[in-house]
Amino acid sequence: MANLFWKTKQETKILLSTPFKTEEEFEKIVFNTPEIFEDIFLIKRQIRGGNKSGIPDIVGIDNDGNICIIEMKNVTVDASIIPQVLQYAFWAETNPDLIKCLWLEYEKKPDELSISWDDFQVRIIIIAPSILKSTLDIVEKINYPVDLIEIKRWVDGDNQMLLVNKLEEDKRIKPKTVSGLPPVYDERFYKKEYNKDSAREFMKYTKETESIIKEKEWSLETKYNKHYCGFKAGFFIAFGIKWIGSKTFAFFFKLDEKQANSIPIKMTKYESHWKEAAYYIKPGETKTKDFMPLFEMAYKKLTGD
Repeated sequence: MANLFWKTKQETKILLSTPFKTEEEFEKIVFNTPEIFEDIFLIKRQIRGGNKSGIPDIVGIDNDGNICIIEMKNVTVDASIIPQVLQYAFWAETNPDLIKCLWLEYEKKPDELSISWDDFQVRIIIIAPSILKSTLDIVEKINYPVDLIEIKRWVDGDNQMLLVNKLEEDKRIKPKTVSGLPPVYDERFYKKEYNKDSAREFMKYTKETESIIKEKEWSLETKYNKHYCGFKAGFFIAFGIKWIGSKTFAFFFKLDEKQANSIPIKMTKYESHWKEAAYYIKPGETKTKDFMPLFEMAYKKLTGD
């Protein structure tokens, strides 16, 4: 059993590795910790009991309007789980009206999130305390985006610490067939989906942000998505640029509202469901470096540096 040593200036605590007692407890804790799913809005947790065949544990929708099916196992997971989650993906594809009803009935949903119910993509998330890396080899061969996430728990009295680890494929070159490849989100894609001039400016501000990251020597990866570009450490986002409409886009920073308001830069709006502050960009007027205090605060919050 692994121990976690939590060292502060005052003391060193030994935290005990504490497995989840049941799959239901595991699922409940994860569902009630939405920070784990930074870009996913959870809308439904399956109630235990009855015939659950073909129904995923949790259903959500991410920032790009993808339908997310989340399957949780309180055991070590291997590639044998893939046929099960594929069944859930088929369920999502054949039941868009049911998912739409769940979405429309949810009172606290983000209004600005755009979902194409006639043409959405299914995203699969598998969560377990341990996942064999051989599972990645199978995941790479299916035509759905799949996240493999390990979550372990340590306990100190009434406090819990969750270690979240996303498995990543090896950075090796592999031959892939043309069919089934996910779309490439780049300037060409944005020009097709949004206003062409706005897409050009969107990429300009993205490159300026990358220059700041390089200048500050921050450990952040650029990740382009359908509706936004995020700058990430691991799979958590510090800040980014997102589309608001076909012509409008904005900086966003993963900060508490109080933190964002402490910086004397006028905020356009605070989106509590995503826990981010948004600042609309006016191409030609908005200066990326003027947002340096927000970049620094969001990076420090995420990394602790």
